[in-house]
Amino acid sequence: MLRTRHLTLLTIAAVVAVVALAGTAPAVSPAVGTASTTPARQAGTRALTPLDVARIRTAGEIAISPDGSQIAFTLSVPREPGSENNGPAWSELHLVSFDGSDHRPFVTGEVNVTHVRWSPDGEYVTYAARREGDDATAIYVIPATGGESRRLVHYPTSVSNFEWRPDGKAVGFIAREPVDKELQALRAQGFNQEVYEEDNTARRIVVVELPDGPSGEAEEPRVIDGIAGHPYGIAWSPEGDRFVVDPAPTPLVDDQYMFRRLHIIGAASGSTQGKIDNPGKLGQFGWSPDGTSVVVISGVDINDPMQGRLMVVSTEGEQLRDILPGLAGHIAHFEFTPDGNIVYLANIGVGAQLGRVAPDGSHAEVLFRSSELVIDAFSLDASGRQIALVAESPTMPREVFALSLDAPNEPQRLTDSNPWLAEIGFAEQEILRWNAQDGREIEGLLIHPIERAEGERVPTIVVAHGGPESHYKNGWLTGYSSPGQMAAARGYAVFYPNYRGSTGRGVEFTKAHQGDGGGAEFDDVLAGVDYLIERGIADPDRVGITGASYGGYFTAWGSTRHSERFAAGVMFVGISDQLSKTGTSDIPNELELVHWLTTPYENLDLFLERSPVLYIDRAQTPLLILHGKDDPRVNPGQSRELHRALKLKGDVPVRLILYPGEGHGNARAAARYDYSLRMLRWFDHFLKEGGTEPPPWRLDYGLEKK
Repeated sequence: MLRTRHLTLLTIAAVVAVVALAGTAPAVSPAVGTASTTPARQAGTRALTPLDVARIRTAGEIAISPDGSQIAFTLSVPREPGSENNGPAWSELHLVSFDGSDHRPFVTGEVNVTHVRWSPDGEYVTYAARREGDDATAIYVIPATGGESRRLVHYPTSVSNFEWRPDGKAVGFIAREPVDKELQALRAQGFNQEVYEEDNTARRIVVVELPDGPSGEAEEPRVIDGIAGHPYGIAWSPEGDRFVVDPAPTPLVDDQYMFRRLHIIGAASGSTQGKIDNPGKLGQFGWSPDGTSVVVISGVDINDPMQGRLMVVSTEGEQLRDILPGLAGHIAHFEFTPDGNIVYLANIGVGAQLGRVAPDGSHAEVLFRSSELVIDAFSLDASGRQIALVAESPTMPREVFALSLDAPNEPQRLTDSNPWLAEIGFAEQEILRWNAQDGREIEGLLIHPIERAEGERVPTIVVAHGGPESHYKNGWLTGYSSPGQMAAARGYAVFYPNYRGSTGRGVEFTKAHQGDGGGAEFDDVLAGVDYLIERGIADPDRVGITGASYGGYFTAWGSTRHSERFAAGVMFVGISDQLSKTGTSDIPNELELVHWLTTPYENLDLFLERSPVLYIDRAQTPLLILHGKDDPRVNPGQSRELHRALKLKGDVPVRLILYPGEGHGNARAAARYDYSLRMLRWFDHFLKEGGTEPPPWRLDYGLEKK
């Protein structure tokens, strides 16, 4: 069992106190060229290693009990490379008391717990999992006082996104239709061909009655017919007679991203009673406590790259209205207080803000704001006064915290999932702001090398995020594909730019890159590198670049079109040819509507001009390319194409690593650990050791030295 710690953070002195605030952006922003720093490096006896990173545990989902006394959460527990069966991390269920006095592992070991929910009476914790004997993911229930889990609801296909009816006597969930017996028989005979994007099974809403509540037996599942489309989520009305669902026109990922639209459905009849035309991408949605309105996190229009506006609409059919129009950030989650007010979490710059607002947009106030302790998720108790948090910092992966609004103070840390991190010496992490070429202020983060002589210029690694509709927070930045503190321990400065197109800065900033892939957005990165050179930190002759997905595109772009700026690159699931990317990805509509605002079939010259393979003649950057062989988002052919072009050029060190069974990012322990080692060795070889040819392809995994 983990030892429970109830700690007061020492690094939140700059947190804004609980104040009423009509606007939501910070009142003062540091001047361009200035920097805000976290406390200096944390003392420790040793540096963070790739094997350390491979075993980091993190808090995930979180749910506070209705009475606010207990917090249920999932804990991601990686498998140890080389000593356990290879695979993704396990997901355990834990409970910790709100006052931190008791921490109990509930469901542990080789399990994958998801979708943690309290029963409405607070007597049980429910979750989804596929356990021994299950053919598909089912719903389980376990008493809050402890005991054995019991399978409550099962279905022929896996249950997802289940929600309790408010009276606690039914659950609704999403499940795919079972494959009919005739098709199963044909597949067993070898007729298992795929009909591309046509043979997907439909998604349906299923309701299961529980007359005696979570302690009783479930009745036969009832499929809700009559919904046009394929739903992904469900929200019961307070009376339990209706629910809001979010069907997409097809089960395709692209339609899930771009075209889910809200419907109000009668729970008994299954008939559509109303529609809510959310204007773009859709996030969380739910009913107000009085049942008169629906609150939605949505994009402002179909071209908005990120669902991030907090919108309210009457169930009588009025237009959605943004109740925080001045928010210079993106809403991530919301919950209701008993009086109908809304508590929300917003990403603001590299920090986060917990706020409260009335449904009409009045009485907006900030409950907690910080760029030192960054909140990732929260859960509100039935009183609206006790809040469970998942949060992180530059030296702490995601942990569970508690915040009481009855006595406003700092969040109290409740868990210590990686006590061995006390051994680690951490480098300083700094918030940066600089001017882009057109004068726009850009923000990012820098992890300094853990050891640097005064005035010394050091090798620097640029880490470009994907999306581009995402951003880096001033939290824990180190992962298997993100060098962070691992590289800082080796003498690198590690630079994380939030270029235009990133989230956390409002709609206008997020849209500022559209139709200009690799243009001004990449100039923002180059301007940031120049800023580090001007400060005397970065060695201009030893700058590397890495990133995944769109960050992989930046890596390919920097290693070809801007090759004179980068001495080494590590590209992960990246893009090399914008023409074939559109034709082989599972998100062509998103690419058109929120990235390019056109297609290669309408604007061939633009997509050619912004393709790294067009600039192979300029390439001189040694490039390590890595890709999952089963990636549906960015076809592995993108990596093969760039690798082949550089091989044919013949004078640029290049290597291609393909990971069987991995998709758009690595999930398995061995593939993640392998990636970390290859990435760091490539940078060491070309940025520090003066290598001119690729290092040997075989690795020493050092597993016997553990």
